[in-house]
Amino acid sequence: MEVRFNILRQNQNTSPKVQTYTLEVEPANTILECLNRIKWEQDGSLAFRKNCRNTICGSCSMRINGRSALACKENIRNEVARLQQIANHNSADTTTKSIPEITISPMGNMPVIKDLVVDMTSFWQNLEAVEPYVSTEARKIPEREFLQTPTERNQLNQTGNCILCGACYSECNAREVNADFVGPHALAKAYRMVADSRDNQVEKRLEKYNFDTAGVWGCTRCYYCNSVCPMEVAPMDQIGKIKQEILARKDKQASRSIRHRKVLIDLVKDGGWIDERKFGIQVVGNYFRDIQGLLSLGPLGLRMLAKGKFPFTFEASEGTETVRYLISSVKSLDKKST
Repeated sequence: MEVRFNILRQNQNTSPKVQTYTLEVEPANTILECLNRIKWEQDGSLAFRKNCRNTICGSCSMRINGRSALACKENIRNEVARLQQIANHNSADTTTKSIPEITISPMGNMPVIKDLVVDMTSFWQNLEAVEPYVSTEARKIPEREFLQTPTERNQLNQTGNCILCGACYSECNAREVNADFVGPHALAKAYRMVADSRDNQVEKRLEKYNFDTAGVWGCTRCYYCNSVCPMEVAPMDQIGKIKQEILARKDKQASRSIRHRKVLIDLVKDGGWIDERKFGIQVVGNYFRDIQGLLSLGPLGLRMLAKGKFPFTFEASEGTETVRYLISSVKSLDKKST
């Protein structure tokens, strides 16, 4: 079958341009195989990273039709089918293009060096910032191996599958708007250290990961990192686990981020859904302790009043008792699992 490849090309600090190549390919050919053929047969100047060709090294991560993925894992058949599915969903016109087109571009949230090769310096620096290695400070000279039970080891399996391809970092919305956020890859590795029974710095780590929007509270919970991860590490889930560890150790006065989560749960448990009248005052205004925070609510409150969106009364939902039961049951399960 004939496929047209639209590749976003650019040199460092220059504007990108799209260059199109047409290949006769097999449906089972991977995107990486096609890129190799383009480089070998049509344009030797095309730059991209590759190594193992077997979804192990993570080198060939790039954006394929708008989402980050491994070029050695995605094939022509699946990409064409995915594009057709998107076209069917977005338009009543389901006619297929005479020649399928696949668009390939460099990963996001990192500056481009050349074509599909990006500068991953920030990616590695943020990984280093969470200290992703087991501390042995208290055991300088161990008398024996650091043994673990099968249960303890199983807690590390999912995060241990991360190949540091950068797909989650590339698509991270929080990283796009907040340069201080370390990224989902780093926090997924961070949870591995929190869960590791051999580490003796858990409390210190949690304090570090609790650091405002640079840590776990910078995550916007969009779940896109989960959807693009080629190894099913589910970085968003690991970030959530770190949050739970922090919340179990902190009270509402620790920070606004922690108060936000605890107040939300308390209000839902109390009335089945959030009482907006109380939420802003308790979270931003810190139960009338934060005068500056209360004042910041003024403009928003006035706009809500003007548009008739501020509730003067609150009615609990009909299923409040069920909600309370569910919250209590989940908390009980969490306690048993830990």
